Amino acid sequence: MGKHLFRSSPPPEKPTAHLSLAESAVQECMSNINTVISKWTSPAASSSDEFLFSTNSRREAEEFVTAVRHLQSTMHRLVSVNPSSEKLIYAQNLMQSAMKLLESEFHRVLKANREYLDPECVSVRSYRSSRFSTSTTTSVSDSEDESSYEENADEEHRFSGGDSDAMDDLKMIADCMISTGYAKECVRVYKTVRKSIVDETLHNLQMERFNLHQVQKMDWEILESKIKTWLKAVKLAVRKLFFGERILADHVFSSSGLIVESSFTEITQEGALILFTFPEYASKIKKLTPEKMFRFLDMYEALANLYVEIESIFYFESAAAVRSQVINSLARLGDATRLMMTDFESAIQKETSKTPIIGGGVHPLTRYVMNYLSFLADYSDSISAIFENWKLSVPTPLPDSLYISGGDEANPEDLYSSPVSVRIAWVILLTLCKIDGKAQPYKDVALSYLFLANNLQYVVVKVRSSTLKVLLGDDWVFRHEEKVKLYADKFEKLAWGRVLDLLPEIPTDEISPEEAKVLVARFNDEFETSYRKQTSWVIPDPKLRDQIKITLSQKLMLVCTEFYRMNRFAYGMVGDNEAISRYTPEDIGNYLSDLYFGSRGSGSVSTAGGSGSGSGSGTGSSSTGKARGGRSSH
Repeated sequence: MGKHLFRSSPPPEKPTAHLSLAESAVQECMSNINTVISKWTSPAASSSDEFLFSTNSRREAEEFVTAVRHLQSTMHRLVSVNPSSEKLIYAQNLMQSAMKLLESEFHRVLKANREYLDPECVSVRSYRSSRFSTSTTTSVSDSEDESSYEENADEEHRFSGGDSDAMDDLKMIADCMISTGYAKECVRVYKTVRKSIVDETLHNLQMERFNLHQVQKMDWEILESKIKTWLKAVKLAVRKLFFGERILADHVFSSSGLIVESSFTEITQEGALILFTFPEYASKIKKLTPEKMFRFLDMYEALANLYVEIESIFYFESAAAVRSQVINSLARLGDATRLMMTDFESAIQKETSKTPIIGGGVHPLTRYVMNYLSFLADYSDSISAIFENWKLSVPTPLPDSLYISGGDEANPEDLYSSPVSVRIAWVILLTLCKIDGKAQPYKDVALSYLFLANNLQYVVVKVRSSTLKVLLGDDWVFRHEEKVKLYADKFEKLAWGRVLDLLPEIPTDEISPEEAKVLVARFNDEFETSYRKQTSWVIPDPKLRDQIKITLSQKLMLVCTEFYRMNRFAYGMVGDNEAISRYTPEDIGNYLSDLYFGSRGSGSVSTAGGSGSGSGSGTGSSSTGKARGGRSSH
């Protein structure tokens, strides 16, 4: 409470014969004002536990503020009537005491209602319901601008949460102190209290002040942890802390845009710069590897998504440093991302492993690249901005096998307008180029084509089942699916060609029993050789496996069935007490099922013939087949 700095009533004027009517009116007004103000500024009021701005005395608070305004206007009138009046000194003391009380109440309301004036509470209902226009941020140089400012501020408050009485009390006090020339005292209290809250909130969000050297010295595990913390904090800081502070400042100081700007900027700028500088420092670490890219994209995406809100909250000219820092951090994050992408492409080109993958399965390089790209595609908006003006340099020559009919795949820029699509198509092309080279060491050409089919199918499935399909398009998927079929066809011809060549083109043609016997014996040998060779080969993708099995069955089973029907006697011939034929059409079907599916037909295979070799082939295939069936093509 303010101290009693004045007498309880205004000093009477010395009687004069010519006391004007105006002076009499001023004296009466001063007496009435003194009664209202003294009630709350007297020594008795100072010792009371009752506060002016409380629920029980809200009407009296309004009367007090009204009395202060009347006091100010009365002082102006008094100056015009009698500039040397003793009442001016008394009025000035009365005004100072009233301002001291209002300043004390302003501080008390700010502190006592901290929970309700917490930025999160203030902003929770305001978020996305209120946007700042340029009219709410310019200086109020004339009455029209000032009126517009107050209307906007009132509209924002209508959507705000927190304790509306506290916010209204603060506004009432601020308006009164500003209008009576005590804005400096009011703003000083406001800045001190609110800045401590902003600093404490950022501390609770685990935001620390780092310099570049400190960040560069951090181990990646520590820095990654700091990045995760930052990602959680930045959204809360922008959408609740800074937004809430802006709403509160706009409401409390709605009578002056200049005060809103100066108070808000001074309260939030230091913390905002600490928050928005961190991504720039993180982008300048010395060991940027491709595996770290996604954390930097997380930061880029977070800042980019918040930029419009940051720009509107920190619209003021005095907050230009905050906006500039956000733009600078986005630029540095983009630089870091492009550098890591270049290293990623370089790592693919430098991959030199020469050991063939057992069974012709999917190469680890293919899995790594496609998993990486499928994750990268989830950041399509961010990388579109980052790659926008990044020119792709395609080295030549590239292997002829990379050219696919229907599109010059070795020149991605001719196929796509999107820089992201161009870049991703190029990385896949690099990978397929490497895989093409890794097929060469296989001694069995059929296995090399199976290897190519498996790897390209893995690529296609990854594209089809992720955001990559949106970036590369249906045409890309179709063309590469056709190439998978081409590889699969070549595999079938090379792996089963000798078996298929033994079957007559017209299986219903009549041949002699001896010719049939020789043909059946050769067919048995070739089928078993092809079957045994493939028991260790793998086809991880179920769709590709099914496609090959169906195609092969159509080519093999139809002819075998007709030939078996026409030459059944040859299958029944016996030589040296051993059946010549070990593979009836039903047995062949079971063997193919066991070879390409593992879990089907293994029982029939083991009893299909009398020889141990048939049983052994079936068992071996069953075990490897189950392993294939259990692997994911993703």
